[in-house]
Amino acid sequence: MTHVMAVDNRKFSLTRGEDIFMPVTIIECPPIKVAALVFFRNALPVGQAFAASLDKELARTISIPKAKGQGEAPAYDDVRLLVHTQPKLTSVKKKPDVFELRLGGSLQEKIKYAQDMLGKEIRPEDVLREGRQVDVHAITKGKGFQGTVKRYGVKIMQHKAEKKKRGNANMGSWTPKRVEFTIPMPGKMGYHLRTELNKWIVRLAKPEDVNAKAGFRGYGVVKNPCILLKGSTAGAPKRLVKLTDALRPDTLIPQEAPSIGYIST
Repeated sequence: MTHVMAVDNRKFSLTRGEDIFMPVTIIECPPIKVAALVFFRNALPVGQAFAASLDKELARTISIPKAKGQGEAPAYDDVRLLVHTQPKLTSVKKKPDVFELRLGGSLQEKIKYAQDMLGKEIRPEDVLREGRQVDVHAITKGKGFQGTVKRYGVKIMQHKAEKKKRGNANMGSWTPKRVEFTIPMPGKMGYHLRTELNKWIVRLAKPEDVNAKAGFRGYGVVKNPCILLKGSTAGAPKRLVKLTDALRPDTLIPQEAPSIGYIST
């Protein structure tokens, strides 16, 4: 998993026999930093050990303890990494995002890797490669209060309908005597956590490869290594996006990244 921030869509020409224009999403990937180790027992946190030196921006999100370092850890059966983003490396915001990362392998391998990475950075090239499939977890754009037609795709009724055209004609069964949650009703739309499966990593690029002359509208200039994902992703620019290994990889997607001919701006 790596921390990313969505930027914008651009078109790339891919050379594979003939030119194919493929829309992609540019995702800036500043490195994330390991702030602490979190110890678990029976799936419950029992202790944590912070790094000796922490970024001062981290105090905007969590309370930093005065006593740092690795003391005597309680009895535990699992360990995870508490990592935080570094928005100071970008032109996005000041407050970092904090979340946990689970580790694979045996308990001895987990604790060894966690102790080695405490206080260090995890870069996108350390965990990702070109041609790989990933699942994208992001918060969608908020659209405010919307009606049933836009929110659920309810069919617009004819002009002879009573009192309304863009509402739902049926409020459900007579019994039970309440409106079920399955009935389309107006309400707030968007700002939901959504997961898109099997996104194809086209390229791990450098800032100079993708930066527009005046930056991207609503975002600015890309300052860190970035990822080019085929297609679009959920969420607004400057919002946190997480990438994880594909749970159900699509066998029809090639495992090798295509060769990029040129970028059309």
